[in-house]
Amino acid sequence: MSFSRFNKKPSSTVGSSSSTALPVSILNWVLRFFQFVLALTVIGLYAKDLNKAHKEHKYSDGKWVYAVVVSVLSAFTALVYCFPKIKWSWGFGWDLVLFILWTALFGVFGKMYIHEDPEGDSGVKRMKNAVWVDLTNMLLWLITAVMSVVVFFTMKDGRSLHTGRAKV
Repeated sequence: MSFSRFNKKPSSTVGSSSSTALPVSILNWVLRFFQFVLALTVIGLYAKDLNKAHKEHKYSDGKWVYAVVVSVLSAFTALVYCFPKIKWSWGFGWDLVLFILWTALFGVFGKMYIHEDPEGDSGVKRMKNAVWVDLTNMLLWLITAVMSVVVFFTMKDGRSLHTGRAKV
């Protein structure tokens, strides 16, 4: 007496449930890589002013501290989501939070620097460039949040890792 439902090979394993899983995973890795690199870029752009203020024994402006904190959170998150065993699609809420944080960051610094004329001031020119990096980060986090929602709700028909009997 054979139970045919127990003898079936699992159609997939945890983390991949369709033929589109590999391209989506590669796209996720590429987007997370760019998020990580751009977050490190923003840390460098804003930390330069924070370091200068610290050396001159002046206070650190909260806007610049906020930019660095958001960048550190983004870099850490992007790095963690690159690991293959992490189910990054479950983190769509956190991606959305980071998108909102980047939106606020772009809004604050965009208002300060988009219409500013650098007039040869390298600091203002650097901050104008930083605003566009902020916008790029904001859009990347929006893309990954939407992608995570889509993957979470469309690719969750996989089977469990060990027996293949339970639906995941």
